[in-house]
Amino acid sequence: MSKKLTSRAEDYSKWYNELVVKADLAENSAVRGCMVIKPYGYAIWEKIQAELDRMFKETGHQNAYFPLFVPKSLFEAEEKNAEGFAKECAVVTHYRLQNDPNKEGKLRVDPEAKLEEELVVRPTSEAIIWNTYKGWIQSYRDLPLLINQWANVVRWEMRTRLFLRTAEFLWQEGHTAHETKQEAITEAKLMNNVYATFVENFMAIPVIQGVKSESERFAGADETYCIEALMQDGKALQAGTSHFLGQNFAKAFDVKFTSKEGKQDYVWATSWGVSTRLMGALIMTHSDDKGLVLPPNLAPFQVVIVPIYKTEEQLNEITTIVNSILSDLRSVNISVKFDNRTTYRPGAKFAQHELQGVPLRVAIGPKDLENGTVELARRDNLTKEVISLNDLTNRVQGLMIEIQETLFDKARTYRDEHITEVNSFDEFKRVLDVKGGFLSAHWDGTIETEDKIKEITKATIRCLPLEYKEESGVCVYSGKPSKRRVLFAKAY
Repeated sequence: MSKKLTSRAEDYSKWYNELVVKADLAENSAVRGCMVIKPYGYAIWEKIQAELDRMFKETGHQNAYFPLFVPKSLFEAEEKNAEGFAKECAVVTHYRLQNDPNKEGKLRVDPEAKLEEELVVRPTSEAIIWNTYKGWIQSYRDLPLLINQWANVVRWEMRTRLFLRTAEFLWQEGHTAHETKQEAITEAKLMNNVYATFVENFMAIPVIQGVKSESERFAGADETYCIEALMQDGKALQAGTSHFLGQNFAKAFDVKFTSKEGKQDYVWATSWGVSTRLMGALIMTHSDDKGLVLPPNLAPFQVVIVPIYKTEEQLNEITTIVNSILSDLRSVNISVKFDNRTTYRPGAKFAQHELQGVPLRVAIGPKDLENGTVELARRDNLTKEVISLNDLTNRVQGLMIEIQETLFDKARTYRDEHITEVNSFDEFKRVLDVKGGFLSAHWDGTIETEDKIKEITKATIRCLPLEYKEESGVCVYSGKPSKRRVLFAKAY
């Protein structure tokens, strides 16, 4: 297969799909709508997982695991949540197969092995978790309960795309219980801020924190906080959400506690999550027509070393020097790979590592041995420099910081240049079609107007930003009074 990608300008969707496959991140599986995450892609997900897990634990959360299957009666207990996910559910109705007597070697569902109660394959875990919490929480001494789960979930999507929307995906979901409403709201805001900090500092993706409109809110939530990012094609992507659930699930599952005053009350709840959709955000924020561009904080290998040689003797001499380089870089926590494969030429190795977005490439050949130098090639801006071998470790350390910051600044500049204030519906439609990005517009606060704008333009309210200024205006669609602007965009 050719490594050359379709250009983003020519066909952004095709470019994305090709890049995911050609960079060895993931591929479609034999199961409709599901993906196989390949080792290189999974290595990136492991870095995401490890850093988030550290941040969760630093804020007092513990990991647990709950069943994949949810009895239908439990799933239906919180009506809004059940209604919100009903059309995406996969349901297990039988527990056994048997040989089909009419077709040798074929299997069919055993009609006598029907489950007494159907099981929903979790699209989210609130139901099974809150049913469990009923046995864990009796007193204020049991609160707050701060639990996170790393898991897979199933949402039977009809239109799928690798990482962005698949029938099964990996994620984490936090589920917490609190003594007071304010404690739960503080928790929901805290975790949204954790997500924003991670995505900006680790993934080099700028985000806008906000709350969702009522119609975009998580099913069963009183409030949904979110982080919204902007991709290179001018479409928004919801990178994470954190929900204040009020007492809705506590009441649905009868989760009460005895207060300090000896009174019984329902607990207050949150849930929050990010998924392998972050992989899609990473690809679409930084990558180019040559392939992936990975921020150093997330790359499986921050540095790759490629030897240039003609003879085995030269390779042995280079290997001796490289072993010393490996030791020096690893001693300062730089992840580095020595690509000493003899089955590929240097040019093929360069092309592969460029396609896979390795932040920094080091090339060393016989002349470098003579001169005590190496060649450094940056993936983010495709520049090269020759430096002294003695300066290598310090230079690499500095470049790791510089590349991380450069990628963030570039993405932030693009994002800021694509936030446009619009004051009429004609201007709204024109900017959306010609420029894209976030449209900052007045909205009258009604679901009817929101739905009509979506029907006409396919743009949705991405969030009501947490940071905003009050200003009198009129809704871009209805002309009714408005006190603030919200962000609209077309979105993934």
